[in-house]
Amino acid sequence: MIGRSKDQRDAEPAATRAPSATDPGVGSGKGRPTPSRKEAEAANKRPLVPTDRKAAAKDARTKARVQRDLEYKAMQTGDERHLPPRDRGPVRRYTRDHVDARWSLGEFFMPVAAAFLVLAAVGARINAAFFTIVTLALYVYVIAAFIDGYVLWRGLRKKLVAKFGVAAIPKGLAMYAALRAFQLRPTRLPKALVKHGQYPA
Repeated sequence: MIGRSKDQRDAEPAATRAPSATDPGVGSGKGRPTPSRKEAEAANKRPLVPTDRKAAAKDARTKARVQRDLEYKAMQTGDERHLPPRDRGPVRRYTRDHVDARWSLGEFFMPVAAAFLVLAAVGARINAAFFTIVTLALYVYVIAAFIDGYVLWRGLRKKLVAKFGVAAIPKGLAMYAALRAFQLRPTRLPKALVKHGQYPA
């Protein structure tokens, strides 16, 4: 201020003085102190509940539809990148190829069972003994199909252990192979990529 000496101005409280170019934080270009890491993280956090729920739901449906389309195409082509987790990986790919390369009684189970049921229904009206024979034949086929499935898994497991090791065989793989073996070949998903007799190396 006019009329005051330099010593008087230096003694003036900082709260009453006007900021000068030599004061800390002035003239640095930001005009404010740098925020702490905690403050920066808080500013970048998004709200857990979206403000526009309809838009968020629509976006989620779109993403889910795109994912389903990718998985469906992967089921047709065997593209490992977009297969569902239960079908992904070299061990499961090897399992599918082994099952698809083998003729199994299980893959004919549905049409054979349907034929037996028709014969049983017709036979029940004609002769009780014929109905009994057809029913027993169906049971024999079912037992034979399960035995064949067990033989399939025993042979497949030996190959898996030799190629990947015991630790690489996940739990539930036997059921995975059996369920595939009991499906008609054209209905299997992921689709069969090998022909009968074309076993994986």
